[in-house]
Amino acid sequence: MRGPLFYSKILLFGEYGIIKNSKGLSIPFNYYKGSLKTSRQELNKYQIKSNKSIRKFLKFLRSIDLKIVDFEWNKIDADIENNIYFDSSIPQGYGIGSSGALVAALYERYAKDKIIGSEKLTNETLQRLKIIFSKMESFFHGRSSGLDPLSSYLSSPILIDSSKNIELISFPSNNIYGNGAVFLIDSGNSVNTESMVNLFFKMIKNESFKKMIKDEFINITNQCVDDFLEKNYNNLFLNIKNLSKIVFNNFNSMIPERHKDIWLEGINSNSYFLKLCGSGGGGYFLGFTQNWTEVQIKLSDYDLKEVYRF
Repeated sequence: MRGPLFYSKILLFGEYGIIKNSKGLSIPFNYYKGSLKTSRQELNKYQIKSNKSIRKFLKFLRSIDLKIVDFEWNKIDADIENNIYFDSSIPQGYGIGSSGALVAALYERYAKDKIIGSEKLTNETLQRLKIIFSKMESFFHGRSSGLDPLSSYLSSPILIDSSKNIELISFPSNNIYGNGAVFLIDSGNSVNTESMVNLFFKMIKNESFKKMIKDEFINITNQCVDDFLEKNYNNLFLNIKNLSKIVFNNFNSMIPERHKDIWLEGINSNSYFLKLCGSGGGGYFLGFTQNWTEVQIKLSDYDLKEVYRF
């Protein structure tokens, strides 16, 4: 058995902000993907590790309130006997939704009365899906917004306008000839998402940090989302520069030491601007530039991946 493909995601804007009701913008990233498989053959080391993780996760699903979601346990038991695993190219601990894709795949395969992603979905239905996925993904991170699996399950750009409003949107077309780009830069290290999320909740107990989130971080995040969707690139890059500064000054402990110099270099040169991708601390960071050709030369010592051109 091989299930449908589920893609990684990139949260362009909204990391940590959506926890405090900022806007957010999430897009599928089809470079990485995964699907559920079963095999009657002997599994390799990767498949064994995945199988063990899924077994633990499926055991956890029995604790979820049946009023929220229930699962086809006979099918689950049969697939466990047939060595189910998640065949995935999505790097774990990199902030691009490896656990979200797995959650989406398991929901699609096993949920009773599941919400079909191809149907026209209301805000109420999207909110319900988000709650289900939040409960499911909490197994991996302790806390989860549910946005990563939602993005992977629907394979569509998602606008989070507030905690009470989610909508699927049309995304500005990719211009393969444009010299503006959104890109990923590999930190070279994976990160434990739960530890970073816990760090954020520890930081936000500080009154000055909480005020910065409310008065600066959320406002600038909201402006970036609006500018991006309206293709107002001049304003966008002014706001992303400010966002990059805010992150550097206030989330500094979530930026690896060896990346702090290039973070500042981007700000000082106006060549590119970096921000967190996911929880921070490692994995991928997200970059924005109006001169992709120049950035590929400047950052040639780093593994870069193009996400979007404009």
